Amino acid sequence: MSISTASTITLDNHFARHLPEMGMPWQAAELLEPQLLVLNEQLASDLGLDAAVLRSSEGIELLTGNRVPAGATPVAQAYAGHQFGGYSPRLGDGRALLLGEITGPDGSLRDIHLKGSGRTPFARGGDGLAAVGPMLREYIVSEGMSAMGIPTTRSLAVTATGRPVQREELLPGAVLTRVAASHLRVGTFQYARATGDLELLRRVADYAIARHFPHLAKAPRPYPALLESVIEVQASLVAQWMLIGFVHGVMNTDNMTISGETIDYGPCAFMDSFNPSSVYSSIDTMGRYAYANQPLAAQWNLTRFAETLLPLLHENQDDAVALAEEALNRFPARYSEAWSAGMGRKLGLADGVDASELAGKLLTLLEEDRVDYTSFLRSLSSAARGNAEPARAFFMDTARFDSWLGEWHALNPSAEQMDKVNPIYVPRNHLVEEALAAASDGDLAPLETLLAAVTAPFEERSGFERYALGAPDDFGSYRTFCGT
Repeated sequence: MSISTASTITLDNHFARHLPEMGMPWQAAELLEPQLLVLNEQLASDLGLDAAVLRSSEGIELLTGNRVPAGATPVAQAYAGHQFGGYSPRLGDGRALLLGEITGPDGSLRDIHLKGSGRTPFARGGDGLAAVGPMLREYIVSEGMSAMGIPTTRSLAVTATGRPVQREELLPGAVLTRVAASHLRVGTFQYARATGDLELLRRVADYAIARHFPHLAKAPRPYPALLESVIEVQASLVAQWMLIGFVHGVMNTDNMTISGETIDYGPCAFMDSFNPSSVYSSIDTMGRYAYANQPLAAQWNLTRFAETLLPLLHENQDDAVALAEEALNRFPARYSEAWSAGMGRKLGLADGVDASELAGKLLTLLEEDRVDYTSFLRSLSSAARGNAEPARAFFMDTARFDSWLGEWHALNPSAEQMDKVNPIYVPRNHLVEEALAAASDGDLAPLETLLAAVTAPFEERSGFERYALGAPDDFGSYRTFCGT
């Protein structure tokens, strides 16, 4: 829609109207001197919003929840969750608000959601605030993920609050304005099931179907079909994470969406050297969500989702369990199919060629020589064009790599296909930290340059050479923090 003033922006209160038991009406904390740090003008345009209006004082008030648009009923959403395996029956949006929904050009609803907007009834012991660094991290990584074609929540804006936030040290505060297909999570269903109100659970399931899988509404058995659909989209999503070397870091059930979008970029990171045991989150001391464990963690979360749906799957408990197990048992094959097909594309192989064995051999070589995952795969397209030296240079034992290279060459890989799916630029950890440190000191130039790189990840450009390189040797061991 075309708008001329912030006062003409309208949001629906779809979630608040349909599922009032699943949230609490609430207002964002008042800000006295908010300052817009970054605005996603392309996303604003895609949503039918005028970037110039959003940059105005009224627009900034809207982006921070200090001006409630017509039709909106801001709510702190309720959900439960297993956090690192331990169940918490009442989590919810402790520092976040769903402002409402906007209708996209395709007619679908998109959530407009705040993070860091102040304490809510779900805050428990938290202060409800967020610091500039973690909010900009989510902006950078989510937009990089989107540019690579990976389903994700999006970042519309980050606004400095002018209010300090106490963490290990005093930090400048910020609010993230996030956009999503919805914020329905596995934890949403866990909360509804825990109430014991099966009619509420049914309405949550119907709402999820209407928002994300409307074709299932007329299915003979819509709720088993819902389970199967969520398994499908999550198998595809996690396969895509693995293919780009992304480590989510906090795969709790409250961070797994029903839509299949990536959500919550707190302690996330991208691998430099290929290492299946990579863990970056400071709180994941046991490696529960290590890179190689992500498919298993996803299946575990989906099992918790299936448990919530048992009363809807079949009136007979044994039959419901059998239906759930049948659906869950398909996850490994669905994941493997998605990963193998994706890896085949990354290796430039024709559709239908099984890349699993060849890729397995390659990943072993990458792990043994601690090869930079992103840089190597991009360099491999040169080998497909006849120049293997850039790829060979990554290895100490070139004889073993040459043997693999011969097998791969025999399959006639397409360099053009490889360049479309192997990014040159990802949100490298050292570059993200550099940009966040500068932004926290008031210098946004490194952030803007990094965003320019990662939002056009497949296009090699002059002047961006350092954005294609792995971390320098003195960067050291990397740890990330969720920012709460």
